[in-house]
Amino acid sequence: MTKILRDDDLVGSELMGVAINALDAAFLARARDQMISPPRHHVSFSNRGDLVFTVGGMLGEKPLAGFRVYETFDGVEHSQIVAVWSVEDAKLKGIVLGERLGNIRTGAIGGVAIRHLSSPDAKIVGILGSGAQARTQLAAATTVRQITSARVYSRDEKNRTTFAQEMERELGIEVRPVGSVLDAARDADIVICATTSSTPIIHASDLKPGVHVNTVGPKTQRGYELGLDIADVADVIATDSPEQTRAYASPFFLAGSGNEHRMADLADIIAKREIGRRSSQDTTLFCSVGLAGTEVVVASAIIDLL
Repeated sequence: MTKILRDDDLVGSELMGVAINALDAAFLARARDQMISPPRHHVSFSNRGDLVFTVGGMLGEKPLAGFRVYETFDGVEHSQIVAVWSVEDAKLKGIVLGERLGNIRTGAIGGVAIRHLSSPDAKIVGILGSGAQARTQLAAATTVRQITSARVYSRDEKNRTTFAQEMERELGIEVRPVGSVLDAARDADIVICATTSSTPIIHASDLKPGVHVNTVGPKTQRGYELGLDIADVADVIATDSPEQTRAYASPFFLAGSGNEHRMADLADIIAKREIGRRSSQDTTLFCSVGLAGTEVVVASAIIDLL
C-alpha cells in the first residue's frame, strides 16, 4: 500500500542523519552519472505565481524516480508534493505532503557540504537567520560535526531568542542569541547564512581563516546575502548543481565576478575528482541551489524508515 506522509510524520532527530547519508550516496551516484537531475521547470499562472517542478531520481542498485511540485502563489500558505516510484517494479513507493521534507532536504545538502568541506574539528557555528532553513542547517551541522556551541543573529530580537532557546533544547548544545552579524560570525568554524536579505550582510573581514560558509538564501544578481569578497578569499567554492546556477532567470550572483569558473560540483569533491579542503587554514564556501532529484532520494529514505 502506498504510504502518504505529512509534516506531522516527519519528526525525530534520526531523520536528519538518514537524509544526510542518503544524499551522500546520491552525490556519489551523481559523480558516476547515475543521478538524474535536470533544472527545475516553471509554469506561470498570470501574475499570481508559478507551479515549479523538479523531476529526478537515482539509478544503480535501487533505482528511484519521482518529482516535487510546489507553488509560488501570493497570499497563501505554501504547499508541496513529492512522489517517489521504484523504477524496478514501477510501484509508487509513497507521497510526502507539506513543507518539512523540503527543509530537511536542504538542511541535509548543507550537512553533506559541511561533512566534506568544513574542518573536521569544527566546534562553533555562527548562524545568520532564524527561520526553518537556519534550524535544519544547524541540525545538520551537529549531525556531522562535534559542535559544542552556536551563536545566532537575525534582525528580530524575539525570533533569534526563540530560535536559541528551542534549538538549545532540541540539540543539547549551547545556542546563544547575539546582537550583530559580527558577534555571530567571529571565531566561528562554520557560518550558516540562511536569510532573506537581498543585500550582502556578511563580508570576508567578518570571518576567520579556515572557516566554512554555507549560503542558503538569495543568490542571484537581483539580490544576494553574501559579500562577493567571501568568494574572492575562498580557497574552495562548491555548489550542489552547477546546471541550476546557469538556469536562473536572473544570473547567478557570482556570474561576472571572476569566481564562477572556480566553482566545483560538490559531487566531484566527494568522489575525489576535485580538490576540496587541504588544510585547517583553507576557507571554503558552499552555495546551495537545490539539486533536482535529491528531494526524491530523501523522501524515499524517510518512507523506508517510517
